[in-house]
Amino acid sequence: MGRDDTHTIITDLTVCYYYGTESSKSLEHNRQSWYRIQKNLYLHTAENSAFIHVAQAREEDLSAEQPVITNVRIGKPQFESSTWEERPAGLWIRRSKFVKGSNAYLTGVDILFGSDAVDPRPKWTILDQSLQLEHAPPTTPSPRLTLRYGQPIPRSHHPVLRAREDGVGECKDALGPDGQALPVHDADPHTVRLVGHILDIEQPDLVVFTGDQLHHDILDSQTALFKVVAPVIERSIPWAAIFGNHDSEGDFALSRTAQMALYEELPFSLCEPGPEKVYGVGNSYIHVYPHKSSDVPMSTIYLLDSHGQVNSDTQSPDYEAIQPSQIEWFRHISRESKEKQDTDSHRHHSYKSLVFIHIPFPEFADDDKLLRRGGQRREPTEGPSFNTHVYDALVEEGVTAVGCGHDHVNDFCALVKEADGVARHVPWLCYNGGSGFGGYCSYGENRYHRRTRIWELHTESKAVKTWKRVEYQDQRQDELVLNMDGGAGT
Repeated sequence: MGRDDTHTIITDLTVCYYYGTESSKSLEHNRQSWYRIQKNLYLHTAENSAFIHVAQAREEDLSAEQPVITNVRIGKPQFESSTWEERPAGLWIRRSKFVKGSNAYLTGVDILFGSDAVDPRPKWTILDQSLQLEHAPPTTPSPRLTLRYGQPIPRSHHPVLRAREDGVGECKDALGPDGQALPVHDADPHTVRLVGHILDIEQPDLVVFTGDQLHHDILDSQTALFKVVAPVIERSIPWAAIFGNHDSEGDFALSRTAQMALYEELPFSLCEPGPEKVYGVGNSYIHVYPHKSSDVPMSTIYLLDSHGQVNSDTQSPDYEAIQPSQIEWFRHISRESKEKQDTDSHRHHSYKSLVFIHIPFPEFADDDKLLRRGGQRREPTEGPSFNTHVYDALVEEGVTAVGCGHDHVNDFCALVKEADGVARHVPWLCYNGGSGFGGYCSYGENRYHRRTRIWELHTESKAVKTWKRVEYQDQRQDELVLNMDGGAGT
């Protein structure tokens, strides 16, 4: 996209090829008006490379005689070809003289990859035909232009379901409806289909993606991210996301900061990068209100960045722990929220708080100290060896439940036992289970169906209800009522 696409109009567009260390010379005479979209159109599958170059100008700087782009297509037009201009890679553009105030001009250009690429951004349209690259290997994903005409729609802010993806790519351990092993297949369509099916059944008020939306071998983060969130955006559901350990791994992955910038600008997004002085990216909270006229939340949902893998002499793999600045920030917001509750003279609801992370903290790991309900442990917990005692802070603040991912085939809820063997009242520690087909859903030789956890909050009840949706199952699975006094009903 443009370096600053607010009130800018695209005046020219072309494709430049690069061979080895050779650089394009065709644009050097006018460098200031051109910029390059930093995506190799061969997507790292060839020794040579190619990039889209875009010329743009601010609307106030354009003269009435200056040509601007009004249409783009791939392949030579069959009619009125004299009004079109040819560019490399099968690209054709049509230009006309600038008229101030018109919304017919091209204002945004981007590149996505693959025949199943989608663009959920408002006013953006992805072209059906891919660019026609020279000498592209068969393994090169099809590069497709996505375009915006007219000025962008300003981002709107919207005043619980939890879904965890783990990836797009290739699935190697899927099961059929009768438990038969399925052959290797593309993961993306199956993930999108399952998520869409669950959304249509549950019709949630909010979706929270809690990490590993991408796997570490993704060649283009933006293309994959758009496919992950498109089913939610298509259904006009508010959503938020935090990161897992795999999202920013890999040679070609966007940084967490860059991915968060993409998330923030998408429709219905509640994503935020979090305070600058708090460690990590994506530390944020969402207040849930009992009705539109209330300014006192009935619940607060916290999203904490649980970081990624680190080198360690203690264990392998090892992970970075949630840091003290995050814990102190959480305490501060929690106490502010509870103070609002205490001063609300019209309160008729029970306040509840949920925390979502990706990588579980150490208290998830010790079965001897856990009272498990409604699910299975099918693999050991992998988490940080160093304990920063985030769990103790959650206890002190009275958090109702914690949801995590990371260990794909675990899907239980549990309470931690005190030294005398009696379980604490809260928080409940709950695994989601793996829902994406791009990540594993097996342990050893055993395969399992994909699943996701649903959360339901009620204004009057002190309890939180949770259950799972599982592939090929019509009914809710392992439905629990998690009481704040430590009980769990079904």
